[in-house]
Amino acid sequence: MAVTNERRVVISGMGAVSAAGLGAETLWAAAREGRSQVRPLRLERPYGGRIKIAAQVPDFDPAAHLEPEILPFCDPFTQYAVTAADEAMAQAGFARKDIAGPRTAVVIGSGIGGSKTIDDEAYKAYALNERADPLCVPRLIPSAAPTMLGMRFSCNGPTFTIASACSSATQAIGVGLQLIRSGAADRAIVGGAEAAVINGSMRSWEVLRVLTPDLCRPFSIGRNGMTLGEGAAVFVLETLAAAEARGHAPLCELAGYGTTSDAFDALRPNVEGPSAAMAQALADAGLEPGGIDYLNAHGTGTYANDITESEAILRVFGERGRGLPVSSTKPIHGHALGASGALELVSTICAMRDQTAPPTINFKAPDPKCPIDAVPHEARRTQIRAAMSNSFAFGGINAVLVVKRL
Repeated sequence: MAVTNERRVVISGMGAVSAAGLGAETLWAAAREGRSQVRPLRLERPYGGRIKIAAQVPDFDPAAHLEPEILPFCDPFTQYAVTAADEAMAQAGFARKDIAGPRTAVVIGSGIGGSKTIDDEAYKAYALNERADPLCVPRLIPSAAPTMLGMRFSCNGPTFTIASACSSATQAIGVGLQLIRSGAADRAIVGGAEAAVINGSMRSWEVLRVLTPDLCRPFSIGRNGMTLGEGAAVFVLETLAAAEARGHAPLCELAGYGTTSDAFDALRPNVEGPSAAMAQALADAGLEPGGIDYLNAHGTGTYANDITESEAILRVFGERGRGLPVSSTKPIHGHALGASGALELVSTICAMRDQTAPPTINFKAPDPKCPIDAVPHEARRTQIRAAMSNSFAFGGINAVLVVKRL
């Protein structure tokens, strides 16, 4: 059945809070120019870990973006989500209550939820023997971000969090697409938020031996791990027909979504799951592999993940996969866990808009086990009619999005 404008879903606005600062354009400028936002680690309490770097949101003043009556309910991950959503709504041309009602869904991905609140309250309980904050539960629950957005914009439609580790945001965006296509909603506020650069998570990720002490180098020889990041990115979805009816020019079409499970191992990826998710997203978008001109990779910079993703790309794209521009922006904004897919979709959309593939920075030399074109060092001008964004999570949860120019 042909997809009519009533069923075609577009992205009408987007917003971001990242290690680059406030705004989707700020994030894209850093990604396009290859300016890493990884800095010396800043934590409130003494930290004895070996890893001393992270991609943290700089100089964020929540009181400048959120009203005093809601701030006590907002962990930083919710603060970032609200700030990014305000930007997305403004770009979409909506005032705060313009999409109120039961036909607007809110779906936000977060791997953990209120990490800072959890860390702070645990420290109070175990180190200081202090009374818990009475609002810590509504602040730390992963559903805090979407419910706060629902209240902010008076959205009464389906509202929930997706928590699937590093695929959370990408699945949230894909589910928003499906809700609109199915007729369950007319619009959706979707994305991801995470603020997990805290003492406990830094030590936990460090003992997994997946964090680099210096530079994240996806797909490069000599790569030795990822860098934790944080932030949020939020998108406003609607049908193409609705956007046209109100005279709004969308950013792009959200054309395809695929998601699979490896059902294989808690930590180790396999090739079958990621390649199947990419194939699903292509089929959902009505595209052959040759229709994709740029791929924003999951690209963590860990040894096994990059090999597996490269193999999956070649399985889907064949020999063309060796020349397809494939870059990872994680060395710029860090691996923001449940928010990563949303931050990366911002760069994917901007890459398509500007016809420019962002670079994979910190690249030493090609790894023969990753025989793809990682767009090393510098951005590359290239025709991009449609682009793909990959997210692959611990537990083998894979999610892939495809966007197209209108």
